[in-house]
Amino acid sequence: MVEDARRIAPAAGRNREPILAALRDLLPPSGLVLEVASGTGEHCAHFAAALPALVFQPSDPDAEARASIDAWCAGRSNIRPALALDAAAGAWPLAAAAAVLCINMIHIAPWSATPGLLRGAARLLPPGAPLILYGPYIQDGVATAPSNLDFDASLRARNPAWGLRRLEQVADAAAAAGFGAPAVTPMPANNLLVAFRRG
Repeated sequence: MVEDARRIAPAAGRNREPILAALRDLLPPSGLVLEVASGTGEHCAHFAAALPALVFQPSDPDAEARASIDAWCAGRSNIRPALALDAAAGAWPLAAAAAVLCINMIHIAPWSATPGLLRGAARLLPPGAPLILYGPYIQDGVATAPSNLDFDASLRARNPAWGLRRLEQVADAAAAAGFGAPAVTPMPANNLLVAFRRG
């Protein structure tokens, strides 16, 4: 019996439809969508099935994650094999993309991954193209949900370099990388979908 490499993230099953609904208004009608930190691969498989005119390029720095991604995405003609990609790296194994998508990464990574992601996306995207981020954030002047405060504390207990990021700090780093102001969409479970456009 061949071992099934697919991993399962329960949150992916819960949030994939709301994210997909938002992506329909943000992604271009065709072209290559790079997903950074694809994790299990469940999101990529779901989005590619619903958006057949787009080609998806999943990626993850972890070899076991890439095996899961490829297992979830097997047989789908509009998904490329997963790439080894570290968001913080100075060079990425891809020359261009029509959009970049990153779900639930920046709070489970050192801060250096965030400006790395923004700089890398800026290198790949043409003017006006979207970089779309999803996850929980802390916002100036907005009360943070108790569940997000608990989540932040648990992340920092696991790794002091992790934790929820201030949206304003991410927007400042995005502006430094050449992106415009974010369009922010509230999502279920106290998450945000944040879309930047390449300047």
